Amino acid sequence: MEAISIRIGRPSIAAKGRLTEIRPVRFVLIAGAVLFLGIFLVFPLIVVFVEALKKGVEFYFAAVSEPDAMAAIRLTLLAAGIAVPLNLIFGVAAAWAISKFQFSGKNLLITLIDLPFSVSPVISELIYVLLFGLHGWLGPWLAAHDIEIIFAVPGIVLATIFVTFPFVARELIPIMQSQGSEDEEAARVLGASGWQTFRRVTLPNIKWGLLYGVILCNARAMGEFGAVSVVSGHIRGMTNTIPLHAEILYNEYNSARAFAMASILTVLTVITLVLKTLIEGQSKIHGRRVAEAPSAKE
Repeated sequence: MEAISIRIGRPSIAAKGRLTEIRPVRFVLIAGAVLFLGIFLVFPLIVVFVEALKKGVEFYFAAVSEPDAMAAIRLTLLAAGIAVPLNLIFGVAAAWAISKFQFSGKNLLITLIDLPFSVSPVISELIYVLLFGLHGWLGPWLAAHDIEIIFAVPGIVLATIFVTFPFVARELIPIMQSQGSEDEEAARVLGASGWQTFRRVTLPNIKWGLLYGVILCNARAMGEFGAVSVVSGHIRGMTNTIPLHAEILYNEYNSARAFAMASILTVLTVITLVLKTLIEGQSKIHGRRVAEAPSAKE
């Protein structure tokens, strides 16, 4: 027994050799990953803030508080404020239907949810222009009724909704499929209504995944450029979001103001990454608790 314990407790010479070989490889991989992140992530973030503050703090606050910049910020918040709640409702409903029920057309629904991931945002918004533009299929009727969609706020909201609606659904579908429907069935057997079952059983089980999807959806909504650019018309102070306003300023060689606007999106990106990391940690803790629950009951 003593010999066995000695062999188990002490690595062999061959094992030591393998560990010695692995350590340099591990160091090279870690150093390469850190160098890659430093060059392509950290360094650009530093450059954004350095360029934004190059002319001083007073110039920076003047750049982000001028009327056109404030209009771009308000429009960005408006588009995200409409798109995210709508995608939240759609995502929960679609994930519930796909994970809890069997119905014809289920695969088609999943394909439609993935459509914005496979179609270029520019191409998809050109279809909106073809439909709602002045010379489009519905353009003359909309113009006759004084309804503006393309080159107006409704078009920007539609574009934002289209490019962001998969995020919540795609985050919730695998979570709800892995959880099954036993808890919901037990709640219904005990007399709970559909709303009570969702509020007291389903929602607590998916809350961290739901928050994760909402954060990603909001980040994409505020940072979207291609789709919004097609339908906005680039009307300064009216249909420019933060990314579009930053592009216009940069094309006018007003780089300090452009980087000042870009810094706003950078701050939102950092906040998104921090919240994403925190929610991932909470989601893993919740997943471990759910996995350990059956063994605890036994």
